[in-house]
Amino acid sequence: MSSYLFDQLAFVRGQTLQALQDVPEEAAAAVPEGFRNSIQWQAGHIYLAQERFAFVLQGQDGDVPPAFPAWFGAGSSPAAWTEPAPALAELRERLRAQQERIAARWKGRLHEGAPAPYTTSTGLTLATTEAFLQFTLYHEGMHFQAIKMYKAMLLPRPRA
Repeated sequence: MSSYLFDQLAFVRGQTLQALQDVPEEAAAAVPEGFRNSIQWQAGHIYLAQERFAFVLQGQDGDVPPAFPAWFGAGSSPAAWTEPAPALAELRERLRAQQERIAARWKGRLHEGAPAPYTTSTGLTLATTEAFLQFTLYHEGMHFQAIKMYKAMLLPRPRA
């Protein structure tokens, strides 16, 4: 199971990175009309949440720059940013490297219990490293879909 979970994490992250690959910085920073966030925010939020679930809530050191929770935490929005957030190119690199760190840290250790169970905003209680990482598949999938939707609204469609 553990190898398959890492395969799933890599697959989902690969899909996210592929969706972000062709997004110009200007479009990444744009907030579509009627929405609170941008593609840039979606990418940063995926990164921040994965750090929390894969490392911080497991009692491990995560790679969370100090301003990331204000920029990309739940309930945040680019409308409230007082300084420029990282460019999409930096966020893509962080997302890519994150999967390597997760696999290196947790391979063969997924059964370990977290320091404390955690109940998500959707009401699911997580107690093992494996459960925390499995939940991130759902979370990233939701934000991947938002990225695809925002791209459809913001980027011109190629002509056939």
